[in-house]
Amino acid sequence: MDLPLVYHPDYVVPLPDTHRFPMPKFQLLYELLIADGVAYPEQFQIPERPPQAWIELVHVPEYVQAYCTGTLDAKAQRRIGLPWSPALANRTCVAVGGTVLTAKLALECGLACNTAGGTHHAFPSYGSGFCIFNDLAIATRVLQELNLVRKVLIVDLDVHQGDGTAFIFQNDPSVFTFSMHCEINFPGTKQKSDLDVPLPEGMEDDEYLQTLAQYLPDLLSRIQPDLVLYDAGVDPHIGDRLGKLALTNTGLFRRDMQVLSTCVAAGYPVACVIGGGYAEDMESLVYRHSLVHRAASEVFHQYRL
Repeated sequence: MDLPLVYHPDYVVPLPDTHRFPMPKFQLLYELLIADGVAYPEQFQIPERPPQAWIELVHVPEYVQAYCTGTLDAKAQRRIGLPWSPALANRTCVAVGGTVLTAKLALECGLACNTAGGTHHAFPSYGSGFCIFNDLAIATRVLQELNLVRKVLIVDLDVHQGDGTAFIFQNDPSVFTFSMHCEINFPGTKQKSDLDVPLPEGMEDDEYLQTLAQYLPDLLSRIQPDLVLYDAGVDPHIGDRLGKLALTNTGLFRRDMQVLSTCVAAGYPVACVIGGGYAEDMESLVYRHSLVHRAASEVFHQYRL
């Protein structure tokens, strides 16, 4: 058996040519994984659009309805930063379904990766920072609702704090939120995760990986989660235009190997989402996003999952 991967053609929808969100990266990531022999087409599972009730396990029904029908007010739309369309509303829901499917596959197989996801700036009643619905939170709630998990650890290594996720689970002992992010970066107002590790601007590979190693093994043994949700954002990269940290491709790959092997070796299943990544050079950006799938493929075979 091979590593389970999740992709849907609807992960990509048209945006204005001048828009700074790198929408084409999702399809290009799928194509690169196949072209480089990291994966083959049959390895990918196609998610379904989830029932609205799943999204409403986390988000206020009025917000969900307004977004899905295109009646959200202009100010709320600006805060999200993506121009509404029926295709984008569908994409948003399908991507949530992708993370739910990835989490289920991780429970079955020990490790699984989505080719989208990580919309951690979405709050219960509003979206923010290109994030509309919080897929990490919704997947957690759905799996709890289905009695597939009780305790979940969210490891968020996107360069930006997972503020929406932190807020959603702030008084919930069944979900532990761990965010390691650049201190001086979006969002301006940070929320309180169960564990926040703010990093100084310009931090490089070795110091970053040493910092991560100080926390992750202890968290796993203390929390003993039924599932780890891993947001493998590539915006800590030195070439990221929204990042402010200085990791290299090698550093990102070592980070992903470190997270996945630490969790899997200890017997904890991991579901991966790709998180943020922003660069003018689309080819370089897509390659960075492929690193978590390359690492996951190695770990999957190494541990004979």
